[in-house]
Amino acid sequence: MRDYKWLHEYCLNRFGSAVALESRLPQPNSGDELRAIADDRYLSLISLRIFRAGLKHSLVDAKWPAFEEVFFRFDPEKLVLMGGEHIERLMQDARIIRHLGKLKSVPRNAQFVLDVAKEKGSFGNLIADWPITDIVGLWRYLAKHGTQLGGLSAPRLLRMAGKDTFIPSNDVVAALKAQKVVDKVPSSQRDQAAVQSVFNQWHSESGRPMSQLSAMLAFTVNH
Repeated sequence: MRDYKWLHEYCLNRFGSAVALESRLPQPNSGDELRAIADDRYLSLISLRIFRAGLKHSLVDAKWPAFEEVFFRFDPEKLVLMGGEHIERLMQDARIIRHLGKLKSVPRNAQFVLDVAKEKGSFGNLIADWPITDIVGLWRYLAKHGTQLGGLSAPRLLRMAGKDTFIPSNDVVAALKAQKVVDKVPSSQRDQAAVQSVFNQWHSESGRPMSQLSAMLAFTVNH
């Protein structure tokens, strides 16, 4: 695998200057900023990510104020009490997206948020304190303990929250294949560990956030 210097030089050549490159790179939140996000906001983000999956984001986002209303502003203490009858009533509410499996995920993830908060003090503490050098471990934790957070949902959720993470998007995977890091989408723990190792190397060499390295790697794929 090539070192960070190659990646940086490629991106500089593509965009013409350091200023132009930096303007295109994301900036993750600090640990304090992640801890300051309330549990109900994390639950809202979790639910938003789940409902966005497979749908046009603008469609879901336009309906989100109605979701906030019918789900009690995503107060996890209230949502864990939501029974099947309430979910059935929501299936008749035209203001929201009526997908039974996704609707059922909300109270289940409310319990997940509460369980984490009981152990860690808040859901934000879990997110803030997890080391980015094992960010794939956080993906697996969210997928295992949460509901409908497998695949790309966990890394995309983290990016929405501002947690520093790379995302194995189509372009990133194509670039990793070109560099012979993986030969397919890194869904196994072995492949995820290989990708994590490469990002850790570049992070150590550059001091850049994982999210910026992820974006830079995607820029190496021609369109």
